[in-house]
Amino acid sequence: MVNLVAAQRPMLIGLMKMAGVVPHTVEIEPGTSMNFWVPKETINTKPKQSKEKPKQNKPVVVLVHGFAAEGIVTWQFQIGSLTKKYAVYVPDLLFFGGSMTDSPDRSPRFQAECLSKGLKKLGVEKCTVVGFSYGGMVAFKLAEMCPDLVQAMVISGSILAMTDSISSTTLHGLGFSSSSELLLPTSVKGLKALLSVAAHKKLWFPNKLHKDFLEVSFTNRKERGELLEGLVVSNKDATIPNFQQERIHLLWGENDQIFKFELAENMKEELGEKATFEGIKNAGHLVHLERPCAYNRCLKRFLASLHAAHEAQN
Repeated sequence: MVNLVAAQRPMLIGLMKMAGVVPHTVEIEPGTSMNFWVPKETINTKPKQSKEKPKQNKPVVVLVHGFAAEGIVTWQFQIGSLTKKYAVYVPDLLFFGGSMTDSPDRSPRFQAECLSKGLKKLGVEKCTVVGFSYGGMVAFKLAEMCPDLVQAMVISGSILAMTDSISSTTLHGLGFSSSSELLLPTSVKGLKALLSVAAHKKLWFPNKLHKDFLEVSFTNRKERGELLEGLVVSNKDATIPNFQQERIHLLWGENDQIFKFELAENMKEELGEKATFEGIKNAGHLVHLERPCAYNRCLKRFLASLHAAHEAQN
């Protein structure tokens, strides 16, 4: 029987190519490679002539996905909205979308290290990073480690670090015993439970579609389980970095049940004056998928303000 989710993938890939982004694999180091969706004009189609990457004139935006799906699935409603004015790069983090490593390191720091190396190999010198959920934690690490690369950030449904206390409080409040039970469902019932807490409005899909999504989207289960284990840090080891970025914008679904609105407001205070905060009504954790038009308006308004500030400085 045809997997309906897999059958839709060629159409999604076609839409991405129409929007101007194409897949490109980057070898980060021996044994580690990452897939990126990159502006098609940056890919040298005549390698014998020149190895130099074409110069990118548009401001660069990097979209970093969360834990339940790869890059173009997560950001399918944002990519086409941004590519006219911005050079959009969409990485697949390790163990998502064909990105793989033989390294045993499963930390967000390692993901960020690989992401920074990949972007630099692609010729990206400066960018704004947009991170969602797990991708937000990777984005925070990337910004901490590479202040020259990351000029600004937009973070949705994420936190600085998954501490022992935040992990246990969040899981207990949602009624799950572990992060794997929540984020790596093995049954239709488990997937429905994940969607019920991730989305504000109740979503209905036939069981066949749930089964197909489970089969396609939840691969590399062992390694992803290890990523979840590598995510949690001790409360005593958690610190707030002194971020060097110009601005950090927190863009939230006001009904987020996983990382609640109040958590975002507290994080804004912790980050200080450079942080701004914006909520989107009638949206949960999956704010960019539930209310893409509202999300895109907010995101583009922030990006435009950054660009205007840079133009004024120059």
